[in-house]
Amino acid sequence: MSEATVTIRMYNPGFGDCFLVTVADDGAAWRMLVDCGVHSHGRARVDDVPRKIGDVVDAVIAQLTAESADGVPRLDVVAATHRHSDHVSGFADDAWAAVEVGQVWVPFVEDERDPDAMGLRDGLTAAATALQGLVEQAAGGRPVESLGRSMALAMDFAVNSGPNLAAATRLVDGGFKGGVEHHDVRFLPRRDAAENRVALPVEGAVVHVLGPSRDPEDLKRMDPPAAVHWLEEAAAESGRDDEFDLFDRMYEVPRDEVSARIPIQLVRARDAMRLGGLALDEEALLRAASVLERSVNNTSLFFVLDVRGTRFVFVGDSQQGAWEHVLGDPESRALVTGAAFYKVGHHGSHNATPKPVAHELVHAGGVAMVPVGTVKAWQDSIPKSEILEALHESGAHVIRADDPAAGAAAADGEIDVEVGPDGLWSEVRFRVP
Repeated sequence: MSEATVTIRMYNPGFGDCFLVTVADDGAAWRMLVDCGVHSHGRARVDDVPRKIGDVVDAVIAQLTAESADGVPRLDVVAATHRHSDHVSGFADDAWAAVEVGQVWVPFVEDERDPDAMGLRDGLTAAATALQGLVEQAAGGRPVESLGRSMALAMDFAVNSGPNLAAATRLVDGGFKGGVEHHDVRFLPRRDAAENRVALPVEGAVVHVLGPSRDPEDLKRMDPPAAVHWLEEAAAESGRDDEFDLFDRMYEVPRDEVSARIPIQLVRARDAMRLGGLALDEEALLRAASVLERSVNNTSLFFVLDVRGTRFVFVGDSQQGAWEHVLGDPESRALVTGAAFYKVGHHGSHNATPKPVAHELVHAGGVAMVPVGTVKAWQDSIPKSEILEALHESGAHVIRADDPAAGAAAADGEIDVEVGPDGLWSEVRFRVP
């Protein structure tokens, strides 16, 4: 058996994810692109000019073309971990129409025919749309930024969590070279556990798809309530409903009696008034936005690439609930701990890498890559210093997308790392016997 190599190139669009993974030995090669997107307020800057996501797309395709024997760019798999713009917005670029793709992997929640997914997907879309409308209502034609930091953040969350239709269409409706007949769309994980173990053409290489969870209890945690009631709930948590009652309490009807005793038109009118009030409540809107953000993050594809026992962990933006699902299963937990590589979840935020296991995720001498760029609102909290410190303490080499040269210098030749021009990408190479 010839030596295998695993090459992972992290592109730097800014606050976003884009990873090109190549597994090869003398007999075969397999290439996967994991995500391609950037947050609208977090683009990387080169000589103080924002980098366009199209520049990253062009760089990926140029690399694929250079590696192709006949000059046709090819990918065996495109994996879009979840619908957030900072992970998929790049797929709206028409340049992808020239790339041959074998399979597209997306979370099962995006499958229009999956009964487990229908309500969840529709609820996420409805909540994002309602939230965006409320912020726009509060703005009244003014720039959202003029309403303050909380409102601007709520709008960012809402837009980021929407369906991202242009990207979604390319991913699931045949937007790559050859059209819909040329590539297979896999909604993962499948119900049949055996189908979540995907063998690769390189000898001894396999991908284990571990999430998102299909467990009904986990699905409930991912699913925000229906849009109006979901937003009402956020308003109630802020404590302001009781402070600003519209009517004297003698006219109130208990919630469990509403459907039986109040005409539907009045129920709708009540809901509309609640929504109108919420549009002026910054704290409640931001809380609602955070619920939506967490729900979408926990729909992320979570998978482990295993090459002859050397493991590479990709978690999308999975947060606490998704991690609990993985860590609660002994076999899955064994796959994600002591790995050679960890794609740090959710740009290094506090709730995307469980602190109790942060020291165990990467073995000494392994690599943790952090796809991060500056978004002003989060610059003091993402990435979370405690998460990076725990990874350092485990002996991992930490490489940040926004400062790859520092990570390479700190490695001091202990790992095979290369940095591209203008910090456009950083690449690590692993040799597997």
